[in-house]
Amino acid sequence: MNNMLKIDNWSKRKQAMFQHVELSAGDRARWIGTNLYYHRRDVAYLNFVLSRDCSVLDIGCGNGWLLSQLNAKVKCGIDLSPSMVDVAKETCPEATIIQADIESRLDLKKIRGLGLFDYIILSDTLAFLDDIEVGLSHVKKLCGPSTRVILSRYNQLWEPVLKFGELIGRKQRVRFDLNWISYDDVRSFCALSGLDLLTSESHQIIPFRLFGLGHLINKWLAPLPIIRALNLRQYVVARPTLNRKHLKPSVSVIVPVRNEAGNVEPAVKRLSKFPGYIELIYVEGNSSDNSWDEIQRVKVKYKGMKIVSLKQPGKGKGDAVHYAFQQASGDILMILDGDLTVPPEDMIKFYNVLALGIGEFVNGSRLVYSMEKDAMRFLNYCANRTFARIFSYLLNQQFTDTLCGTKVMFRRDYEKILSNKSFFGDFDPFGDFDFIFGASKLNLKIIEVPVRYRARTYGSTQISRFRHGFMLLQMVIFAFRKLKAI
Repeated sequence: MNNMLKIDNWSKRKQAMFQHVELSAGDRARWIGTNLYYHRRDVAYLNFVLSRDCSVLDIGCGNGWLLSQLNAKVKCGIDLSPSMVDVAKETCPEATIIQADIESRLDLKKIRGLGLFDYIILSDTLAFLDDIEVGLSHVKKLCGPSTRVILSRYNQLWEPVLKFGELIGRKQRVRFDLNWISYDDVRSFCALSGLDLLTSESHQIIPFRLFGLGHLINKWLAPLPIIRALNLRQYVVARPTLNRKHLKPSVSVIVPVRNEAGNVEPAVKRLSKFPGYIELIYVEGNSSDNSWDEIQRVKVKYKGMKIVSLKQPGKGKGDAVHYAFQQASGDILMILDGDLTVPPEDMIKFYNVLALGIGEFVNGSRLVYSMEKDAMRFLNYCANRTFARIFSYLLNQQFTDTLCGTKVMFRRDYEKILSNKSFFGDFDPFGDFDFIFGASKLNLKIIEVPVRYRARTYGSTQISRFRHGFMLLQMVIFAFRKLKAI
């Protein structure tokens, strides 16, 4: 009776949608089986986005099949239809599934009782909602600071194709008007609802196996530029918009040093003052000059600051940074290259991005402002520009400079990146892409901070244009295989 009273207050479209879903509950599994390849490809991408041992809430979970296929430690689902909920409980018995309406303020308390989740998934749910803005604003209220919201939907271009599929019996017939919305529509709805859009992706240009040919095309051709705009499935990952005005997190600034004796003391003298506690960690790696002795001298001279000195156990900048990060105590971890070509005075800008909740991973960009003469060789500049565009496509977030050594992140996110390192392996010869790829895989909000790139005042560059350029080409291939060819 309560459901009937509620239904009477719904719009005619919502009533039609409800009746359709109720009547199709028992038949949903058969239609999934009819298009099993398509559904498995959809699941494969969602599992790629999810982190290990995560918790998931599926809003509009239907018969529970999708929820049953997700690699999540904790699974919960809600659906408007009581009949679908009954079927879902049988399909996915390990999940907690309740009947609730995401558009109803009265049901929010019941949904909140399920707890906070790492991920909230709305798979095709936007197409069913009467008021998408209201639905997403309620989703925002279910989010914790680190929750990621995954919105998947059909590409608008496929509407006539899918309707034809209904006519010939290849797709379940929909007996109400779906919302066919574009990426720009999704972005607008997210902004109106207090969600910050992070990344977008698309997959499946052929939604069936086609004797194995479909799989090859979907894996290697569908992710390519231009072609990807034609794909059937489109995905958006968003996070709740944050506002952290009063936090003063502590900071650990890591300075990798190799033959940088003349830059050790200037790093201390020029470093920004931060609102919270700060420690400065020098990690010295196999220098042939007096860098280590200079670090010890500076530690004695500047006793008012906590300065830590470490001997790098291995080789390479990446090894030095990871070693220092594991010794650091700050809430925020910063990398300041020992050549000081990125001004230490600018580090407060990076701090503010995290402290105010503007972003979750900060990358420096040397290529926005004009730079000092001799700061970067022309061929290096051209290569950096080119590879930044390529990696922006591969990582689905905007980059102008992937090779700037200054990277800043929260300790908790570094620990997540480190725990997920097995996905990529020991692939990074530069020490930068471990963090960039890891942040992208976690769907962290990446922000670039432009800096005035300075010429060296001490020492010489350790960059080899052609050898490192070839390594970058290898990185492009590696990233495509790991992040696009799914």
